[in-house]
Amino acid sequence: MAEAFDPAQDGATMDFDGRMSYGDYLQIDKVLDAQKCRSDAHDEMLFIIQHQTSELWMKLLLHEVGAARSAIREDQLPPSFKMLARVSRILEQLNNAWDVLRTMTPSDYTCFREALGQSSGFQSLQYRMIEFALGNRNEAMIRPHAHVPAHKQMLEAEMMQPSLYLEVLRYAARHGMDLPADLLAAPATVPHSAHPAVTELWAKVYRDPENHWSLYELAEKLVDLEDYFRRWRFNHVTTVERIIGFKRGTGGTGGVNYLKKMLEVELFPELWHVRTEL
Repeated sequence: MAEAFDPAQDGATMDFDGRMSYGDYLQIDKVLDAQKCRSDAHDEMLFIIQHQTSELWMKLLLHEVGAARSAIREDQLPPSFKMLARVSRILEQLNNAWDVLRTMTPSDYTCFREALGQSSGFQSLQYRMIEFALGNRNEAMIRPHAHVPAHKQMLEAEMMQPSLYLEVLRYAARHGMDLPADLLAAPATVPHSAHPAVTELWAKVYRDPENHWSLYELAEKLVDLEDYFRRWRFNHVTTVERIIGFKRGTGGTGGVNYLKKMLEVELFPELWHVRTEL
């Protein structure tokens, strides 16, 4: 029988007394101690981990969107392209997570649903921050977070910043595109609505990509992002319907009916409308 290989013979560090280990660096003990089931139901662990990992991906998504927005503001488009491409890949991971959750049946969920109380994904601070950063702004959606003053302040501060899309439009204006001054003014506290001048901007870019290559590439990065974001919302709707049908959500929303309304939201409407005109 062959002797078991000892990694130390190949130079691997095996003694971590007083040294930082993998677990120390990633604070794995804290991460793995964060799953506190409130019932004996087998599938509650799946439910908790799926949502916790989604929140971690959302944290990274916000990190990348914030950096991309700053890069665009500073006319540094190449770095923003990489960041926005990463956002799309993150959204792909978030979409894949629904496939795991969909292995839970209505019977499985019923076993622990009451343990959730009034808690609901509708109350996710990071999801709200993502929507605000991307331009889907609604002051009413701050209210579910008002009980934590720091969270309310975060959302209000985000509301005062230009959205990612507004920074894109300001970049276009700085680089010779004709856009109304009022459109480029102070950050909006309401969702962005389609504007004919912006549709014309993107039509000009798509009709002559060679002369507007940076904006052309930026446009496609935004379309990729919203494409994956729409899929994320759609997967949410179908997963909820598959598990609870048309019951109301634990947070009091209309459940599937509420989520279907969210499918109608367009983050970058002109980038979709322009395709009809080309």
